[in-house]
Amino acid sequence: MSQLAPATMQPRVYPRAQHPISRAAISDNALKVLYRLRDAGFRSCLVGGGVRDLLLGREPKDFDVATDAHPEDVRRLFRNCRLIGRRFRLAHVTFGREIIEVATFRAPIGAEEEDDGNVELSEDGRILRDNCYGTIEQDARRRDFTVNALYYDIADYSVLDFTNGVKDLHEGVLRLIGNDPEQRLREDPVRMLRAVRFAAKLGLRLAPEVDDALHRHSDLLTTAAPARLFDEVLKLFHSGAAVTCLDELERFGLFAIMFPQTAECFGEPDSGSGVRAFLVEALTNTDSRIQDGLGVHPAFLYAALLWAPVQREAQARLDAGEEPALAWQQAASAVLERQAQRVSIPRRHALVVREIWELQQRLPRSQGARAARLLTHPRFRAGYDFLCLRARAGQADPDLCDWWTRFQDSDEARQQDAVWASSGTEPAPVGSRPRRRRRRKARPAS
Repeated sequence: MSQLAPATMQPRVYPRAQHPISRAAISDNALKVLYRLRDAGFRSCLVGGGVRDLLLGREPKDFDVATDAHPEDVRRLFRNCRLIGRRFRLAHVTFGREIIEVATFRAPIGAEEEDDGNVELSEDGRILRDNCYGTIEQDARRRDFTVNALYYDIADYSVLDFTNGVKDLHEGVLRLIGNDPEQRLREDPVRMLRAVRFAAKLGLRLAPEVDDALHRHSDLLTTAAPARLFDEVLKLFHSGAAVTCLDELERFGLFAIMFPQTAECFGEPDSGSGVRAFLVEALTNTDSRIQDGLGVHPAFLYAALLWAPVQREAQARLDAGEEPALAWQQAASAVLERQAQRVSIPRRHALVVREIWELQQRLPRSQGARAARLLTHPRFRAGYDFLCLRARAGQADPDLCDWWTRFQDSDEARQQDAVWASSGTEPAPVGSRPRRRRRRKARPAS
């Protein structure tokens, strides 16, 4: 059933007394943007995930604004604004580390305005460029899911609902806008990943037609730009519901499209279950850190996602007689290069991924004085955490993880004792110094 009202139909309006959104829960900087646009005579609304999360009683991750002001108008109003994007022209208003994204209301594909060259589609219907501006009603039609097409109007603090999104939110349903799910996925295949993420993160169930469309059209994801998928993978697995996201990605065949090497390792009859168990352990750990408010690093996630393929590649090279250090270096390069064809990893993160993998070879061999030096390695903590993760999954020696835990938590004197013990040499007495040989003075020639 369509959840889309005609563009001329008035939205369902929820006055302030009929919804729980309070300005106290909205970022002060977002309010500044909303008020300044309003005072300049433009329509100004909080939109999308921020409204959805506030209605659910959640704390939004960010706040986006939709307006009838064009990007150039926004830039004139805010000195701290820059315009970005070719596919979607957006205004970013910067307040220190917080960025308020401001988008102009857009018209639907097929509107007369697209003849001015502001809309560009690929042969398969994917949107390449979309700067065709319209009304708030048209903008609602252009959004992906009904629960994301909700507007908080700063003019009277009401919530505007053009697509029955509030009803779907209350019923716990994630539904694409419009009557043709396939067309909506062709316009932007990444919507499949967003469907998985929103359902997992918010505890929503996919509407039957959405579930069916994802099963039938998962191959559309192969047309998505690898650089764009890097960020989408982070959003999926840093959502706080990473394990659920993995299950759903596999169910729809999307994981194998993004990570074909890892999916092949999952299918190995002897080792596949262990490979997947390790990744589940890594994602469970990520979920726990996010729920505890701790930091997570993109490189650590990608190191875990591609660990099985790099092990397999390295072993094949070792079996072919390559020297171990070279085998691992070449394996890392080969795996990352193949992965970049589906999901690209920025070089700054790929370098950290390689260092984490390299430390898995060094940590078991670093005893004696090498252990103390390895503590100063800039990626030691990430490599150590990865080692302990492998130990919990049964892929590394738990005693080795325990040794490194005790070693790095010890004071300098105990670390020195551990160094001597592991090297098999007795430590010198505390406070003693090695004797220096005296140089004899040369006797004058007689």
